[in-house]
Amino acid sequence: MEASRSVVFTSRWGMLLAMVGMAVGTGNIWRFPRIAATNGGGSFLVAWVVFLLLWSIPLLLLEFGMGKGTRSGPIGAFAKTMGPRFGWMGAWVAWTATAIMFYYSVVMGWTIQFLGASVLGRVPSDPPGAFWEGYAASPGALLTHIIALGLAVFVVSKGVKGIETAARILIPSLVILVVILAIRAVTLPGASAGLAFLFTPDWSELASYEIWLQALTQNAWDTGAGWGLVLCYAIYMRARADTALNAFVIGFGNNSMSLLAGIMVLCTVFAVMPGAATEIVGADNEGITFIWVPQLFDTLPFGQFFLVIFFLALVFAAWSSLIAMVELASRVLMDLGLARGHAIGIVGVAGLLMGVPSALNMAFFQNQDFVWGVGLMLSGFFFALAVLKYGVTRWRNEFLNTTYSDIHIGAWWDWAIRLVVVQAVVLIGWWLWQVRGEGFAANWSPIATFNIGTVLFQWAVVLVVFIAANRFLVERSTRPSGSAFRPPGD
Repeated sequence: MEASRSVVFTSRWGMLLAMVGMAVGTGNIWRFPRIAATNGGGSFLVAWVVFLLLWSIPLLLLEFGMGKGTRSGPIGAFAKTMGPRFGWMGAWVAWTATAIMFYYSVVMGWTIQFLGASVLGRVPSDPPGAFWEGYAASPGALLTHIIALGLAVFVVSKGVKGIETAARILIPSLVILVVILAIRAVTLPGASAGLAFLFTPDWSELASYEIWLQALTQNAWDTGAGWGLVLCYAIYMRARADTALNAFVIGFGNNSMSLLAGIMVLCTVFAVMPGAATEIVGADNEGITFIWVPQLFDTLPFGQFFLVIFFLALVFAAWSSLIAMVELASRVLMDLGLARGHAIGIVGVAGLLMGVPSALNMAFFQNQDFVWGVGLMLSGFFFALAVLKYGVTRWRNEFLNTTYSDIHIGAWWDWAIRLVVVQAVVLIGWWLWQVRGEGFAANWSPIATFNIGTVLFQWAVVLVVFIAANRFLVERSTRPSGSAFRPPGD
């Protein structure tokens, strides 16, 4: 098994870029503008920033400390933190991120297809949406899924150095592209209406519980907190690297990219099609990105050029996130005793095969996106529970406030972790309530696209398997390998 301590990021800058790349994905660019716009604009931003501090930052700090302290993937990390009986919780965390990887490569494939189509002038199409409808769930979507997964596997096969090199290219390029698009958007006539909508809160709207729950959900889905990805990358941190300040940099860096995306999309919408703004921002993620955005850019001077930049930014965002997911899945197999090359090969083949249904069937894609998107909230719950069992104040003193910490984390974090448990339970309950139907079949069918039964059935199957295999998983993942569990400041 690979000795984690001998493989590290070469610099703090490289590590931060890799982790920001993990966090920044398509959700920042296509989901955030839609959710912000349909939940009050500036009012949503207030709640969104609150939960950055109450959900994302606390969990990012936790994952940094757990990954660096245990030098193990999720299974070993949970076993070392909570005891060997709880390794299955780490397996759940790893599986949830891996299940998302299976269909996220399909999403990256979509961005590749539309990048190529924008270069060739095939989008926007007439009528709007014709190109998307002819491509989605087609053999072409399967081909781009394979290409996307192959690109991520290629980077991960080069090891930590390959991940760091890719991040040094992808993330600065992504930032430059998004900034260019945002500047272009704010210079459009009428863009001020979009800025006013996004940044002017209506304080009375904050009385709506739904705005708060949507803001919490956005933080759970777009910062990468609680996914296990930060934990995985933290394994490769230098012994003297800081954890505390890094978590804040990643959290605020990720949300800054979301804000830029919101400015880019909403200013363009309000400037170009103010009469259709409600219809556009009310579309689903795919509708905004692959149908409306091309139509919007088509109305602008040099619109085709900016459309190419937009889809190139999406490709880079998706690629950097997919790399982290492939690395996490591979890390779990390496902890179980496989050589890195074999582990990556298995992950690549499994990802290719398991992504086929999502590539060819949009209902299946939407089901998996919902089931495992909500599953991330259970992952966050497990992370917080692990630290509570260890002793939250003890954990903070041993794994966050180390000799090499740039800033001191106070007792607020102890209460924030306790609150994460409550937030996770509330979010899971709320999202299941959102898909309730009328009658037994509408509520509990395990094969429906959206309902309570399909979520609980798939969760139950995975949890039963991991609990039954817990002893095997823990014994294999915690074998002596020079990765002793000790506070990272020791």
